[in-house]
Amino acid sequence: MMTNLFSIFEPSSSIFNLSMNWISTILGLMFLPYMYWASPSRWSLLWGKIISTLHKEFKALLQPSHNGASMVFIALFSLIVFNNFLGLLPYVFTSSSHMVMTLSLSLPLWITLMTFGWIKHTKHMFAHLVPQGTPFALMPFMVLIETISNVIRPGTLAIRLAANMIAGHLLLTLLGNTGPSLSTFILFILLSAQMLLLILESAVAIIQSYVFAVLSTLYTSEIN
Repeated sequence: MMTNLFSIFEPSSSIFNLSMNWISTILGLMFLPYMYWASPSRWSLLWGKIISTLHKEFKALLQPSHNGASMVFIALFSLIVFNNFLGLLPYVFTSSSHMVMTLSLSLPLWITLMTFGWIKHTKHMFAHLVPQGTPFALMPFMVLIETISNVIRPGTLAIRLAANMIAGHLLLTLLGNTGPSLSTFILFILLSAQMLLLILESAVAIIQSYVFAVLSTLYTSEIN
């Protein structure tokens, strides 16, 4: 049962279908640009407002000399939120629920930040391992704790996003599989619960994208 349940997250075994499944990750490059070329609409204005708000927030977290870096994290947010919403559509491959994608986003970013920080801001990186006011006897332990905390950051970013996407889809699948065996009244209640859960999953799709982008911005601000 569990094998069949988790099989909804597996790409198809054939090479053609496997490629087409992962192509869904970049479908936004085909559709989103039309929002800017076409005449202004409610969706394009809403998306522009979201980008402007995120730019102001990310710019406040970064140094003034790195304001342009906020667009990198806005692009990261856009990619993740698009794939999260795309996975809510029926029969569409959910790429953001796979560690292959989430770790591919977090690990290169973390490696880049660590490389830049240890090369350009070596003293600051060493000082960051020991919080201010730490007793001398606890310094070795704090260095170990801070090092472990720093090393697991890409994993926590990737697991948080993938786990939240998997959890919601599993609930929707479980409720959907029990529908045919229920009476009409119970089925109506089940459909109502699925609609509410779908709304909740839409909120989770936005929140998890925002959390991923904000934490990445915070990790960037720590190396400056």
